[in-house]
Amino acid sequence: MTALKNLQDLYVEQLKDLYSAETQLVEALPKMEQAATDPQLKEGFRMHLEQTRQHVNRLESVFADLGEEPGGHTCKAMKGLIAEGAEMIDQDAAPAVKDAGLIACAQRVEHYEIAGYGTVARYAEVLGKRQHLEALRTTETEEKKTDSQLTELAGSINQTAMRA
Repeated sequence: MTALKNLQDLYVEQLKDLYSAETQLVEALPKMEQAATDPQLKEGFRMHLEQTRQHVNRLESVFADLGEEPGGHTCKAMKGLIAEGAEMIDQDAAPAVKDAGLIACAQRVEHYEIAGYGTVARYAEVLGKRQHLEALRTTETEEKKTDSQLTELAGSINQTAMRA
């Protein structure tokens, strides 16, 4: 573990955490898509996978600009969130109930990412990293939109799950 001597060090460390989170999510989203039964939820997971790949690319650009390598860190929080998602996938549940549970797991992931991107965007602003700020805010906005879409989709799926 590297000593964090200043905000720049913390910024890089937090970016590495997000990079690990995003790369773990690239691996997990296809499994969530496969486990979902609702066609809109399946499509949402498929679309978010493509978006997540873009998030990884943006982070790689930020690291290249910083002259830093993105790897070497494991986001333990995302590892735990994905493990909870895997437990939901393995649950013996009615299809709509499982879909509702997958949405809950996905929203926890989105909230973690929203918090992380909001934090590093603020660091980028303070550090005067304008190009980074734009990329990080774009990703934060996309994460918020995904969360909103999941909330909207949950409305009908939760109603169906209630009748299961």
